[in-house]
Amino acid sequence: MAWISLLIAGLFEVGWAIGLKYTENFSRFWPSIGTILAMLLSLYFLSVALQTIPVGTAYAVWTGIGAAGTALLGILLFGESRDLLRIGCILLIVTGVVGLKVLSGENLAP
Repeated sequence: MAWISLLIAGLFEVGWAIGLKYTENFSRFWPSIGTILAMLLSLYFLSVALQTIPVGTAYAVWTGIGAAGTALLGILLFGESRDLLRIGCILLIVTGVVGLKVLSGENLAP
């Protein structure tokens, strides 16, 4: 259950990072509310995961999901660079996240 909470926390991190783009410096009400809610939910689910998963592993996975997910959505939503080296770096982040899960000594299934 902790790994599922961590995955949810990472997805909400992606949500608030992308949401920041739409808040326009927190001048737009609904995007700002959604972004703040995503921030709070991300931190809540991270705190749930930290009850079981070591902090170093959980934080690295949380930020890895956030970084890779935000970069991919930046490509899809905002037309950011699709350079092969950039994609390769994103894949390295994903590989690192999967590696941390595998090395945690738990099965890959949540």
